[in-house]
Amino acid sequence: MGTRRAACVLGISIWAACVSAQKSSITKAIDSYIEPYVASSNFSGVVLVEKNGKVLHHKAYGFADREKQVRNTTSTLFHIASVSMQFTSAAILKLVDSGRIGLDDPIRQFASDVTGAGRITVRDLLTERSGLPDINELPDYNEVLQQHQTPTSLVARINGRALLFEPGSKFLHEEHSAYNLLALIVEKKTGLPFADAAHRLVFQPLSLNATFIDDDSSRPGRAMAKSYQPLGVRELEPAPRILWSAKTGNASAVTTAEDEARWIRALFRGNALKPATRNVVLDVSPRIGYGWFRGQSKRFNRIAYYMNGRAPGFASFVLYIPREELTVIAFSNIYSSATTDVGNDIASIALGLPFTPFHPGNQPLSPDIIANSTGHFQFGPDFYQKNASLALIAKGSELFLRWPSGEGVSPLIPIGPDEFVDRAYWERVKIERDSSGHVSRLAYDNFYGAPVNEN
Repeated sequence: MGTRRAACVLGISIWAACVSAQKSSITKAIDSYIEPYVASSNFSGVVLVEKNGKVLHHKAYGFADREKQVRNTTSTLFHIASVSMQFTSAAILKLVDSGRIGLDDPIRQFASDVTGAGRITVRDLLTERSGLPDINELPDYNEVLQQHQTPTSLVARINGRALLFEPGSKFLHEEHSAYNLLALIVEKKTGLPFADAAHRLVFQPLSLNATFIDDDSSRPGRAMAKSYQPLGVRELEPAPRILWSAKTGNASAVTTAEDEARWIRALFRGNALKPATRNVVLDVSPRIGYGWFRGQSKRFNRIAYYMNGRAPGFASFVLYIPREELTVIAFSNIYSSATTDVGNDIASIALGLPFTPFHPGNQPLSPDIIANSTGHFQFGPDFYQKNASLALIAKGSELFLRWPSGEGVSPLIPIGPDEFVDRAYWERVKIERDSSGHVSRLAYDNFYGAPVNEN
């Protein structure tokens, strides 16, 4: 019996040593991978990796407050932008679990002044197939962000406006208004402000003690990351101040990476929801719903669930792959789409799959390159902005892309000869030249723009 016990203890020790070695190896690989992002001011925040029930990496990078030189920690709070939709969805589904609302109930009883209220269902809102006009696209949206809002005042902004398509027929884009309306439904069904209802329905039962809805009155008891945005190719500046109540339901949640991991465990492997309701979330058709993108991942060749988000001064990414019970969380207090690449690449590290490291150039562009690179480029009808003409412009020794939609300019980070990363949207950009060195076309992601003759 003693021999068996000794063998068992030895086996446990070997297993523990293997887990420790794997954790150390992944931590070193992630640190090495992420260092260029941190050094170039394109990531600042927390990364958490959990696999098969074990936390393999949980580490903070960069500064929560750059002016005061306060570093991020693993307990720093972050606004998580569109990842907030998962919690709004959970609050609604808890009401479904209790029989207080049905997924196929029309929204007429909650928002009778919304066009199509008799045809739009709760399910349409949750799967972003409602056809509601997007509050974020309204011409006065910047003013909305500067004033305290409630779900009622946000939904009132779209009352009477025409639908973009027949409810339930398709997904067009992220429906911020749909999640404002879901927050309103939660309020009307519970009789509580959305922040209080989310706490009672979701956060408290799951012991998400660091998670809350920012309704402009919350005062966290721990450090909150300050928000920043890119300035030029290499610098940062404080992000514009907004009132987060203006994003109630779609981007108003605050949490830590640890709480987010606890939420993912409870949703996918726990009892956050009743089995039938949970299966609605896990169903991969339609692809988008309940705060998740869902389905077979070409990159990972596995079923995967993920969500990303950006809001002034913050960016977030969460991923869950059931096959390995792999969770990857990347929260950043820099407004940049780099966080999505960071999260996917870290997942590849954890799975032993290939990825492309980020190696920004450290030297300013030469005057010759600057002089021979500027101009206008015409893209086609399949581009992100249909038939857009992008201007490649210079400011000192840096290149920028000017978009036609009034969204400002995107700094271009050099990563090789005539190769760049769009710092705003984190897409690859390449200048292609003919044999004489003149620009023949501009590649943006998988699209190509032809030079426009400006004479």
